Amino acid sequence: MAVCYNRSVMNELYAFTVPVFTKSLGGLRRVLEKAKTHGLSDETLLNDRLAPDMFPFAKQVQVACDNAKGATARLAGIEAPVFPDEESTLDALIARVDATLAFLATVEDASYQGAADRRVTLPYFPDKYMTGYDYTREYALPNFFFHVAMAYAIVRKNGVAIGKADYINGMPLKDA
Repeated sequence: MAVCYNRSVMNELYAFTVPVFTKSLGGLRRVLEKAKTHGLSDETLLNDRLAPDMFPFAKQVQVACDNAKGATARLAGIEAPVFPDEESTLDALIARVDATLAFLATVEDASYQGAADRRVTLPYFPDKYMTGYDYTREYALPNFFFHVAMAYAIVRKNGVAIGKADYINGMPLKDA
């Protein structure tokens, strides 16, 4: 999914969230599609993890999607859709990524007006807040990329032929 954004007219926080989330979730979707053709059982892959105290694969994908839609909604000052964590197949995880991408596509740059200074609160840090700028830089982006990378690593660990190009999901190269 190639999406072109004119950064010169775009809110900077929007430019570094919605298009980035969209591109990375597109790469995650590609990885999920490749995992489907590898021959692993859904149950094996969805329950696999890198370490005993880490989330399993299915939860990594769910949290990556939740981070993208949650951060976008918080910064835009809107409600995020709620997706129950019920996925038990690769097809269901792909549908969750697709639903997240569909939500991201509805959020316009203009909704990020004032997002840098917006107070962002998270339920697991009661009585605390961050500015939208600090939230994006210090939490939303690193947390999102962590879970996408862990999902990628679990698929790779299971022998699926994926590489960095799948994770990066294309680059805007131009002829020299």
